[in-house]
Amino acid sequence: MMKIAENWKEYAVLATGDGYKLERWKDVFLLRPDPQVIWKAERDLFADPRIHAVYRRSDRGGGAWEYRKPMPEEWTVGYRDLTFKVKPMGFKHTGLFPEQAVNWDCMASLIRGAGRPVKVLNLFAYTGGASVACAKAGAEVTHVDAAKGMVERAGENARLSGIGKGIRYIVDDCKKFVLREIRRGSRYDAVIMDPPSYGRGPGGEMWKIEESLFPFVGLCARLLSEEPLFFLINSYTTGLQPMVLHNILKLCLRGRGGTIDAYEVGIATEEGIPLPCGAGGMYIYG
Repeated sequence: MMKIAENWKEYAVLATGDGYKLERWKDVFLLRPDPQVIWKAERDLFADPRIHAVYRRSDRGGGAWEYRKPMPEEWTVGYRDLTFKVKPMGFKHTGLFPEQAVNWDCMASLIRGAGRPVKVLNLFAYTGGASVACAKAGAEVTHVDAAKGMVERAGENARLSGIGKGIRYIVDDCKKFVLREIRRGSRYDAVIMDPPSYGRGPGGEMWKIEESLFPFVGLCARLLSEEPLFFLINSYTTGLQPMVLHNILKLCLRGRGGTIDAYEVGIATEEGIPLPCGAGGMYIYG
């Protein structure tokens, strides 16, 4: 099953093909590479006169933005009652993953329907889309990421969304933070994680998702409260199927009596086809 983000007003995927996607971010049009787009484009996307900037891949790895028309250095886009700052960043990113709106909506609904205070731990939290969505729904959120600049951007997104309190920001290696929280006896009602495929922590700690994810989820399970609300794993790693996330959650959270939903994540396009954007696995208590 695929959960498709299709309720955006200020963001849209206009066309896809030949390894690229043409997007509208409010009034700015970007053409960016996408590894899932292996089909042929129905037209020459690079010839679209609306494009403000194109991210060009380099034969030596990475790439750079090519600017075609004047555009803001950064601007905002809104989703429901949330507002996020976006800008062209390194390695084709903009600071926001619009397909995650399907998870934001689900988590916000669970938090609002809980009828009790909810403490959320968001790991590898990037610029805080999930943190902002959960805090806006009334949760107390701990936001953890090793990149100081991304944590600062998360704070900006919270303020833009009208959130003045309710989010605690931590710049740290996620595994080190979780181990400290276990020692402290801390407990959370919900855990969110969006781990990278590969990376290094600030102290040189190695992360390889195929080797590191399962034991890390097991560690995080030790932080759950007696009646947890949910546990979400999101993955962009192409080869990591939804059933892998299902199995990890089932093995790490067995005996808790909840249900597990594993699914592809996608976003609607104006071509009438969904664009695959990774996988999600969510445990829901009760």
